[in-house]
Amino acid sequence: MGRVAGWLELFVVNGAPGMASLSVRKIDQETYERLRVRAARQGVSMEEEVRRILKRAVAVPERLGSLALGYFGADGVDLELPAREPHEPIQIGK
Repeated sequence: MGRVAGWLELFVVNGAPGMASLSVRKIDQETYERLRVRAARQGVSMEEEVRRILKRAVAVPERLGSLALGYFGADGVDLELPAREPHEPIQIGK
């Protein structure tokens, strides 16, 4: 088991009413370092990166219909399908 990085303090100090605070203890060193690097790559603090991760983790998943509307719009799309030759049905069990 790796070294424990200690506490990761996540105190929100922006004065917004209804905002909660969270302290996470016993984060192993590897996880802590990966979080630090991930936050640095995003150009944000570790606190902000943790907020983003938690928000995505507990977000309500999009419904398939909502995803389709997002990609194709309410009017849909026109697709050109290739011509197909008719064929005889497959005979099973003969």
